[in-house]
Amino acid sequence: MAAWIQTENSPISLPAFFTSLSPAETFAVGKNLAPLLQKGSIVALKGPLGAGKTCFAKGIACGLGVTEEVTSPTYTIVSEYEAFPPAGPPAVMYHIDAYRLKGNDDFSAIGGEDIIFADGISLIEWSERIEESIPPGAVRVDIEIAEGGKRLIRIYCGHAET
Repeated sequence: MAAWIQTENSPISLPAFFTSLSPAETFAVGKNLAPLLQKGSIVALKGPLGAGKTCFAKGIACGLGVTEEVTSPTYTIVSEYEAFPPAGPPAVMYHIDAYRLKGNDDFSAIGGEDIIFADGISLIEWSERIEESIPPGAVRVDIEIAEGGKRLIRIYCGHAET
């Protein structure tokens, strides 16, 4: 069963389910998740190409006070940003794109565990490619593309319920 997380600063309680009708709504859901995050948080994003994972990550970054432009780290694999979480001290936000990684061994080879277990906030796109490296307490975000271009966004903590 998924765990529940809630803070007085966030309108989101986990688990949560949203239907997004636009990139702006997907961004807003990400932004509203940000107050739940603090140093050491890991957000594992999963969804098909074009689902809105980077848009969601940009929303989180905005909610964390990141002032730099956030772009998809597909070719760099890891991008770092200075963040100012509402519920804590400044932190590094790591934006990781595992799309080009062949699995957990590749993630380890680039120092992935050192990054996600550092004292920052980690957002991992294509997290399903490195599933064994994602700790059980990570915040999970599954995004599906539905009929009419809608996005179905499921946010929970821990492993998916089967």
